[in-house]
Amino acid sequence: MTTVSMGMPSLPGVVRASSALSGPQDMMVGRPDVPHLLDSFGRIARDLRISVTEKCSLRCTYCMPAEGLPNLEFEQLLTAQEIARLVGIADRLLGVREVRFTGGEPLVRKDIVDIIALTSQHAPGVELSMTTNGIGLERRAERLREAGLTRVNVSLDTIDRKHFASLTRRDRLPTVLAGIDGALAAGLTPVKINAVLMRETLHGARDLVQWCLDRGVDLRFIEQMPLDADREWARSTMVSAAELLDVLGERFTLTEIGRTDPSAPAEEWTVDGGPATVGIIASVTRSFCADCDRTRLTAEGTVRSCLFSDAETDLRVALRGGAADEEIADLWRGAMWNKWAGHGMEREDFVPPERSMGAIGG
Repeated sequence: MTTVSMGMPSLPGVVRASSALSGPQDMMVGRPDVPHLLDSFGRIARDLRISVTEKCSLRCTYCMPAEGLPNLEFEQLLTAQEIARLVGIADRLLGVREVRFTGGEPLVRKDIVDIIALTSQHAPGVELSMTTNGIGLERRAERLREAGLTRVNVSLDTIDRKHFASLTRRDRLPTVLAGIDGALAAGLTPVKINAVLMRETLHGARDLVQWCLDRGVDLRFIEQMPLDADREWARSTMVSAAELLDVLGERFTLTEIGRTDPSAPAEEWTVDGGPATVGIIASVTRSFCADCDRTRLTAEGTVRSCLFSDAETDLRVALRGGAADEEIADLWRGAMWNKWAGHGMEREDFVPPERSMGAIGG
């Protein structure tokens, strides 16, 4: 992550928010005249996460309600052309260097290959990746790679079929595993596996590590965050990074590496002397907000500077209202200038965001 000295601490005690209703000039008060996505704490966002849909083929308990999220009308979603244009603006005018497509589940979009192809044309120097649950990936992996996708992260919390069905409310584990094989065959590498730490799957974490080692895929465990639609998350019952390390240590010898890139969310450990590693994203117990370099776009085209801030700046209206690229870039700059210092989960007055993870985009 690149930072700019602002003469202030990187993580003060009070998080700061801006109103999504503020005008562009109000949002830019005090901001230096620089092109990139600078915030008032000196961080620069170069990693874009862009949701392309709120729909998903699974119903993971930590992400979506059993009945799914309310459907967005098609006209509420950014089109493939609009997504490509925004990524092009992020590349040319704002200094974004990595883009990850998310959902919901991005493979639910019938035009996802077109989205990748158009985006690759508008931002040819930007790395394009995707976070997916793997369902349908086997059939589309080759076309996605040809369109310009470079790699995938696949969500897989357990390789126990019974526990998978319980956690996702769908018996689709074989399909997900086939999707991982399809990604490997298509060269969408390195394939990374994302596993959310849950109490009911903790005992199977060692088996998941071994499964990933045997297949040569990278594994990252993620502490569960308060982004579930059912509002059942509790710090007292979540599985922490420390608890996971104790469980994995019963089978493997883990040697801490840390972060090779300060803005990378995962801390790494070598497994049994390496070269294989396992990562842990400890968003709750080992916060890395001070080094965050992400900016987010929801499926409706709003900028969300932090997962936990409900303030959003609408770019879709500007896009469809005939705004020039530089005007859209300024709206984006203003939204990021007002980014919070941190998620605030350590505070007694912390309140989870109104949107769940599935509605925001992973």
